[in-house]
Amino acid sequence: MAVAADVKLEGLRAAVDKLDQISENEKAGFISLVSRYLSGEAEQIEWSKIQTPTDEVVVPYDTLSASPEDLNETKKLLDKLVVLKLNGGLGTTMGCTGPKSVIEVRNGFTFLDLIVIQIESLNKKYGCNVPLLLMNSFNTHDDTQKIVEKYSNSNIEIHTFNQSQYPRIVTEDFLPLPSKGKTGKDGWYPPGHGDVFPSLNNSGKLDTLLAQGKEYVFVANSDNLGAIVDIKILNHLIHNQNEYCMEVTPKTLADVKGGTLISYEGRVQLLEIAQVPDEHVNEFKSIEKFKIFNTNNLWVNLKAIKRLVEAEALKMEIIPNPKEVDGVKVLQLETAAGAAIRFFEKAIGINVPRSRFLPVKATSDLLLVQSDLYTLVDGFVIRNPARTNPTNPSIELGPEFKKVANFLARFKSIPSIVELDTLKVSGDVWFGSGVTLKGKVTIAAKSGVKLEIPDGTVLENKSLS
Repeated sequence: MAVAADVKLEGLRAAVDKLDQISENEKAGFISLVSRYLSGEAEQIEWSKIQTPTDEVVVPYDTLSASPEDLNETKKLLDKLVVLKLNGGLGTTMGCTGPKSVIEVRNGFTFLDLIVIQIESLNKKYGCNVPLLLMNSFNTHDDTQKIVEKYSNSNIEIHTFNQSQYPRIVTEDFLPLPSKGKTGKDGWYPPGHGDVFPSLNNSGKLDTLLAQGKEYVFVANSDNLGAIVDIKILNHLIHNQNEYCMEVTPKTLADVKGGTLISYEGRVQLLEIAQVPDEHVNEFKSIEKFKIFNTNNLWVNLKAIKRLVEAEALKMEIIPNPKEVDGVKVLQLETAAGAAIRFFEKAIGINVPRSRFLPVKATSDLLLVQSDLYTLVDGFVIRNPARTNPTNPSIELGPEFKKVANFLARFKSIPSIVELDTLKVSGDVWFGSGVTLKGKVTIAAKSGVKLEIPDGTVLENKSLS
């Protein structure tokens, strides 16, 4: 029989107390998260109570007022803003070492370079001071500290802080992995981006920003090239005193698993696929009923964060993430920043154009942003107007292309894909320079065969094998 929850918690608390690698704040936050998890307080969503949000709750982007014409008015707005990029992820899935934000995206610029160039040009254009905050994890902190030194002469204030470091829990006896001699990085985990709010406060950065008169933070993933400062959104939030805003965008078939906004018992909240009862999963994935999904571009009022963190009111849904470390089954408990929407006053969604969601999660996304589908202007990745189809081509590259180095080696130059609909590549395929792909293209090399696409080839609605 399972040990009673309170006995489990006491054993864990005693063991965590002895860990000296983390702060008292981290220990308290961790124990509080675990005790919420053990009490099973996650209430089930009552499916019949879910309502589709109205345009008051999820505001169409086109209905926002224009940004002020006056440069000085715009400067006043921007001086209330801070940009925060979630920088805790590593580039491991794309075969890179170090933080994901230092992968080169285009023209030799990394994600971080582009972010810095964008904010610099904003600060220069309006004479404002929008600072950049990077929330690192213990996995990315040391590397990031070194990397940001290269921006020391830039017209931008850069602050870094670490998100919490929590111990992984051994499933078998519910004790922390680090107290079993796993003292290296493997014993710990960063508890998801829901941790941005307490970490901002614990690091002292929140008080510093409030003292500087900052009012809003724009939070986004560092790998979302579309997450650029939008003055219209900022203007709307300040005028309407919305404490929280989540940018959502219409779902396509590629986004069916993304979280969506719903109205529930008079409040707006995030509904994630994990919270959906099995019998409703297909309905959740349908584009008809749930038409929008969360881009994880979030705008949040700093005073509201301070108030809610101090009241310990941000009790976001807990995402249990079971893992295995060297054959030992462990559990890590995480939360997501988007789930905090229901705790803020006058929280809204804004239904934004798809261009504000351009994440690079794999080399297939890198192919899109390095191609003639986009150009680079002042650090902004801008879509080529020559492509009339509003959705991007769907691209599937085989495992040979998974790592960035292999991907780059296999393309002498990135093909022209302005008129491409779908591309599927499998096997040992190599592309020459000046290749053009149009319509639906499938290229499959049989096992043991090297397939080279000659320079200047045009493939339109072709299947090659």
